Amino acid sequence: MPGDLLQSRIVVVGASLAGLRAAERLRDEGFTGSLTIVGDEPHPPYDRPPLSKQVLFGKVPAHSTGLPMRRDPHAEWRLGVPATGLDTGRKQVLLADGESLPYDRVLIATGTRARPWPHPQEAALDGVFTLRTSDDAELLAERLNAGPRRVLVIGGGFTGSEIASACRERGIEVTLTERGPAPLVGALGGTLAKLAAAMQRNHGVDLRCGVTVSALRGDGRFTGADLSDGSRIDADVCVVAMGAVRNVEWLAESGLAAGVRGVACDAGCRAFNMYGIVTDDVFVAGDVSRFPHPLFDYQLLSLEHWRNAVEQAEVAAHNMVSPEPRRRPHLAVPTFWSSQFGLNIKSVGVPTFSDHVVIAQGSLEARRLAMVYGFRGRVTAAVTVDMAKSLEYYQNLIETAAPFPPVSGASDRPPAAEVPVPSDVPDPSGLYHGPTVALTGHLPDRRLVMMRPTG
Repeated sequence: MPGDLLQSRIVVVGASLAGLRAAERLRDEGFTGSLTIVGDEPHPPYDRPPLSKQVLFGKVPAHSTGLPMRRDPHAEWRLGVPATGLDTGRKQVLLADGESLPYDRVLIATGTRARPWPHPQEAALDGVFTLRTSDDAELLAERLNAGPRRVLVIGGGFTGSEIASACRERGIEVTLTERGPAPLVGALGGTLAKLAAAMQRNHGVDLRCGVTVSALRGDGRFTGADLSDGSRIDADVCVVAMGAVRNVEWLAESGLAAGVRGVACDAGCRAFNMYGIVTDDVFVAGDVSRFPHPLFDYQLLSLEHWRNAVEQAEVAAHNMVSPEPRRRPHLAVPTFWSSQFGLNIKSVGVPTFSDHVVIAQGSLEARRLAMVYGFRGRVTAAVTVDMAKSLEYYQNLIETAAPFPPVSGASDRPPAAEVPVPSDVPDPSGLYHGPTVALTGHLPDRRLVMMRPTG
């Protein structure tokens, strides 16, 4: 690369959480060169978790969730201008306005967007929403403020469940449909999904599992939906919460290993090209990335986590301006949290990387517990419900590859009561929602179909 690493030209594509934190860290690392941040939205970087956790509850306005800057990155901001291509030969980022930005190194931090309803005419009905951007949240919050008779939520993942929780807290009737057997089953497995289902029904959610939405109805304005079991739902508002799509289309001609699961990179955040050869001037961070992790058999992980976006962006920034001997890997253990129906759910590790689970503390009946996940005899994840203080302990078990089930002393229950059961993580292709941590190789519990007697 021409010039000194600290005085070169860097372009960050994605005015996101990852993009902002990377830009700040570049300056912290002593980078004094040209820094440009490109964003497709006209807004400066903002925080997305509050959109479903606070904005829809009416606690804060949608456009008040801007991310605080830890320091001025002294960057040229190109907001409201999407990137349309990456010419890795000429080292240029191509923009929608026809301009091209030369770079010595580039960071891809374009994140994800909401998966739309697959039928464009139905998706265009007044009253049909997705929730990903602050503009989405503002429009949906306005519609909820108007007091609809009923809201239909399609998808029982974390976003869909948080939307349903917001509706019930506002006193709005809500129906949630999930193609799989229960809400959150794709992220947390079958045991905790039973708690999630009971929690929703106890709070008045009309939960419909094992069905699909056949069609959205309305003449210009959404009025309801037809379900695969022949039933109909009358509603004024529909929120499509069917997961996320990685923003990689602009990289189609770049020669990078970019696909529906994201942009593949090494543990140092350097992107792979389409032949699996690591690049040295293209880096990737945040939700759009796929990276290997030694704790999970070096499978490429795709994460939609706030903390991962920050930590990976900071590693990427460090490595972009550091010589080879000083580079470091991104090895943080994934963490995630959600607040819904009065409960606080926190996760560490990769729950989908499991074959068995055990309730190590508390109980499903008490709705306060710590569930530990294991794969082939070692701890790989833990999820707590209103027991967040225990999470640090279980994170240490994951990081040290401790044996599963946890040894005596890791639980407030007698060892004899700890009976592991299958984690029951389904194939995500059969769900409306997917895991927030995705293994992009094989699923660890993928196994031969077992015939079970029905009598």
